[in-house]
Amino acid sequence: MFRLQGSKVLAVDMTGDAVKAKNGSMVAYDGEMAFKKLSGGGEGLRGMVTRRITGEQMTVMEVKGHGTCWFADRASEINLVGLQGDKLYVESSNFLAADAGLRTGTSFTGTRGASQGNGLFTTTVEGHGQVAIMSDGPAVVLRVSAQYPLTVDPGAYVAHQGNLRQSFQSGVTFRTLFGEGGGEAFQIRFEGDGLVYVQPSERNTIAGDV
Repeated sequence: MFRLQGSKVLAVDMTGDAVKAKNGSMVAYDGEMAFKKLSGGGEGLRGMVTRRITGEQMTVMEVKGHGTCWFADRASEINLVGLQGDKLYVESSNFLAADAGLRTGTSFTGTRGASQGNGLFTTTVEGHGQVAIMSDGPAVVLRVSAQYPLTVDPGAYVAHQGNLRQSFQSGVTFRTLFGEGGGEAFQIRFEGDGLVYVQPSERNTIAGDV
């Protein structure tokens, strides 16, 4: 069972079950716990090869035991996401923990990943269970529907779920090249039906340098 203890610490109560978590993110535990590093982002040899090829690196550990284990990373804000058989797309740097039964993998992001400077692939989490993701400041969850598409700055994007299509928008003009642009040269547009998690801070991106 995942629960937040404050906004920057995740508590996971375990009764013999297990959880996948970012390697080194344990800050305390009570009871009896065992820690094991997982290869390939928890996907074994196949995941290790895939992540090596795609450059989507994620180092996770399995924590199993009886008691409560607390996780945190650099005082980042933590957001809980419940999955009911659907898939969450999240940057590997924003992943903190997931139920051990959830499947993790990689997915092609195309130009979105390139604009973020995070590579062309992102991490996916799929199945039934809970996921904890991190953000720089409290994330907001924005609904996308057929009537209301959403446009997001690549540096503020954290994750998304649902039946969403992504497209890359560029506002680069001659004024941009001469340093007279508005500072928002690239955006990601989401259309369809789903949720997008956005943080109140913009990481440095390739798009942000234009």
